[in-house]
Amino acid sequence: MSALRRSRAGVDDGPGTWVTAAVVSGAFVALLYVVELADVIADHRLDRLGVEPRSADGLWGILFAPVLHGSWTHLEANTVPALVLGFLVLFSGIAKGLEATAVIWVVGGVGVWLVAPTSSIHLGASVLIFGWLVYLMLRGIWTRRVGQIILGIMLFLLYGTLLFGVLPGQPGISWQGHLFGAVGGGLAAWLIRFDE
Repeated sequence: MSALRRSRAGVDDGPGTWVTAAVVSGAFVALLYVVELADVIADHRLDRLGVEPRSADGLWGILFAPVLHGSWTHLEANTVPALVLGFLVLFSGIAKGLEATAVIWVVGGVGVWLVAPTSSIHLGASVLIFGWLVYLMLRGIWTRRVGQIILGIMLFLLYGTLLFGVLPGQPGISWQGHLFGAVGGGLAAWLIRFDE
């Protein structure tokens, strides 16, 4: 008999799944704080590793941007959503959660690199946060699992207004990162349904 079993809601209900999801999401957020501390010590030189649209060097930002933040305030604003949504994505299965995160990470970064204004630098975990939110809201539609549909509806009711962040608006906020993170989340929800 397998150590983990699937519930009807599509959640791995083995004894350590929620603990593993909590540890991994907590470790990721801790990493964000370590990186920001290193950035402060380096006089914010690490921020240059964000996505710089249509620049060859800016391609490295696709890899590094989601773990970089412009300030402690920026990081603090992303902390609770990263913990909660990261946990929920991983709780349904660590492998699927990491797969969804990889799709969101790449689609978000490439989208920003292609369409954001030249000579700007884009960074922050919000690309993942928007992607995770959309992934969690949509995956139940594709998998037709009741628990995932209910979670998606609850998240829409609680955080749906956050999705207005994909529209141009506040100066200094990368709506392109939000938009392409969300696109990546939708794509991940559609792609990963084939694994169900």
